Amino acid sequence: MAGPLVVLGDSLLDADLSGTASRLTPDAPVPVLDRLEEVRRPGGAALAAAMAARSGHDVVLVTALADDADAAALAELVAEAGVRLVPVGHDGATVVKRRVRARGQSLLRLDSGIAGTPADLGPDALEALAGAGAVLVSDYGHGLTGSDTVRRAVAAAARRAPVVWDPHPRGSAPVAGCRLVTPNRDEASLLAGRSGLLTEGRTGLAAIADEAAALVRAWAAHAVAVTLGPDGALLSHGETSPSVVPAPAVRAGDTCGAGDRFASAAAVALARGAVTLEAVQEAVLAAADFVAGGGAAGLAVSGSSAPAPDPLAAVRSAGGTVVATGGCFDLLHAGHVATLEAARALGDCLVVCLNSDDSVRRLKGPGRPLVPQQDRARVLAALAPVDAVLVFEEDTPAQVLRGLRPDVWVKGGDYAGAELPEAALLREWGGVSVVVPYLDGRSTTRLVSTAAARAAERS
Repeated sequence: MAGPLVVLGDSLLDADLSGTASRLTPDAPVPVLDRLEEVRRPGGAALAAAMAARSGHDVVLVTALADDADAAALAELVAEAGVRLVPVGHDGATVVKRRVRARGQSLLRLDSGIAGTPADLGPDALEALAGAGAVLVSDYGHGLTGSDTVRRAVAAAARRAPVVWDPHPRGSAPVAGCRLVTPNRDEASLLAGRSGLLTEGRTGLAAIADEAAALVRAWAAHAVAVTLGPDGALLSHGETSPSVVPAPAVRAGDTCGAGDRFASAAAVALARGAVTLEAVQEAVLAAADFVAGGGAAGLAVSGSSAPAPDPLAAVRSAGGTVVATGGCFDLLHAGHVATLEAARALGDCLVVCLNSDDSVRRLKGPGRPLVPQQDRARVLAALAPVDAVLVFEEDTPAQVLRGLRPDVWVKGGDYAGAELPEAALLREWGGVSVVVPYLDGRSTTRLVSTAAARAAERS
């Protein structure tokens, strides 16, 4: 990337007000929340910028900020994420979206603040856009993208660098020349209908394809990617046949912010030189990983001790049993599948703690893994017994287990008759470690040796 990723758009402050709901009020059938805790994080354009920065990219955020305490808190969160902030003033109050949650489940959302009228871009903002290696416009309908100065600056950037525009029904139309525009399914239908572009008698995927092609023409964009949630995305360049990019299976998770993750990942990929289809493929995977990892709430915790995904919260709230197992799972074979099936049968959900690539190299040597961690995680997540996959960087899963706190920890039969290394750790919270039988003669090492021997025979 020749210059930084410049994220321009409307920022807001997100907050989760979480507690424990164990009883109803005596005067109405509504839950009482105890032990409340509030966690704040950047939202809107600020969230997109923070996610790109935490992935190791140089990011500048150009956004309208009010003069109030919530804006100061938002600026601090953005700085903590490693984003350089170029503020634009506005005369409203910071928009705050506060979700009230219990055991990972949202009960209601409380919105406050007024977007106000943004000031014009100053010289620092114009300089940032002029030097951008890529631009992501994150429009939340608060007025910034309607400014003539903004539109001229973004249009000029689009003539020399990729511009990704994430639109909003209350926002402005993308400027001509955007490399990629990323509405979700409902936004695409609404925006196409508003412009009189809907095709009568078409439904399902055919209707989405028609809408995307029509929006490519209406916006004079190079391409439109309509995000489809768990179904991935449909990419259209206009007249040619569209591409459908499927998403890996994610059994449950918090989807808040998934669209921002998609758009930021696509912008970074395009800036790196990826073609549009490759960028959309990367964006689909990034959004799926984001949802599986707990969504925007998961950004508050770094490293391998990430909070348990939502499926675990649902199991625990119902009094169920959380089971975990771990390993490298480098070349998946029947022995792995047997272990996973046996582990899942011991409870109500199964989490696989997966050694990262660096962890595998330290344990197995420089020639391993044969399969990178992203691919290993994707294959595991697609298996019927597996409900979630957590990648850890350490040599042992102790840290991730402390964050996860499973009821049962399962290892394969090569530990039969011995105390598992994790047994004492599990006892700290009342859990238990158990061993399940391996299928005899199945191992990744044996597969590698067999393949090497046969290759030698042919040479």
